[in-house]
Amino acid sequence: MQTEAKKNVTIKWKRKVNTQTRSRYMWAYLFILPQVIVFFSLSIYPIIMSYVYSFYNWTGIGPLDEFIGLSNYMELLKSEEFYRAFRNTLIYTFFFTIISVSVALVLALILNMPRLKGKGFYRTIYFLPVVTTTSIVGIIMANIFGAQGFVNTVLLNIGFINQFIPWLTDSLLAMIILILVGSWKSIGITMIYWLTGLQMIPYELYEAAKIDGAGPWKTLRYITLPLLKPIGATILFLTVVSSMHVFDLVKTLTNGGPYYATDTLELFIYRFAFGSELGSARVGFASAAGVILGIFVFLVTLVFAWLVARANKTKGKRLKGAGNL
Repeated sequence: MQTEAKKNVTIKWKRKVNTQTRSRYMWAYLFILPQVIVFFSLSIYPIIMSYVYSFYNWTGIGPLDEFIGLSNYMELLKSEEFYRAFRNTLIYTFFFTIISVSVALVLALILNMPRLKGKGFYRTIYFLPVVTTTSIVGIIMANIFGAQGFVNTVLLNIGFINQFIPWLTDSLLAMIILILVGSWKSIGITMIYWLTGLQMIPYELYEAAKIDGAGPWKTLRYITLPLLKPIGATILFLTVVSSMHVFDLVKTLTNGGPYYATDTLELFIYRFAFGSELGSARVGFASAAGVILGIFVFLVTLVFAWLVARANKTKGKRLKGAGNL
């Protein structure tokens, strides 16, 4: 009798626990339901429809009644404007990544020094551009580097130049300014990533290296840099992907000029999707360009995912051999 009573109590207790668990899960799913709806309606649905629109000659208004198959893609592959925007995007991504990653690493190494005073102040100063709206930064920089902007005025007044420098109206200078401003805008967040990686390295390794007589250069070469490889691969991936989605800075700073010399893929898509500069909009054609951009970013993501996985595999080996200087 006692055994049966214990069994009944156990069964009732399990049922109560299951009921409470289901109720807790139900409330959890109920709370995340609005976010799921927003995500599918504003992210998943537009992505799916962009593939559909790319097969139509559609202006964005009216029904989808002119199916043209792969014509938009064939036109893109023959478009010099598309290849120019693609090339500019790759140029911006390459130099933006080199500057952002390397300079942010140097800043992180300096700000990670134990004896450095005022770390909080310096971190705030370097991180401040990150929280500033990109479009506002572009507008301000356009005024600063304009023909009669702040930079030219100062250089002219101090006698360094005799005439205004065409910072934003020369093809090469405009791309350089765009890359430098974009890098300056994002260095702060990349620096925080590097600082996180530096603070994850066990301090005991540095103490052991110091006892063995290793100097700062050997410590950096054989301990810091090897152990930063996993997070470094992740930082590189995030930087590359984010640099490919440059739109608001280009739109407000150069607007793709001069003569589309700083035109990027996202600005190219925007120009054809809304048709503000080309007459009627071509949403189908712009969607095809967006699909190609999405596929390219996806392939880049796969490559960097492989690099991150490979870097994580070697992390344990680096930790074992870090003491053998």
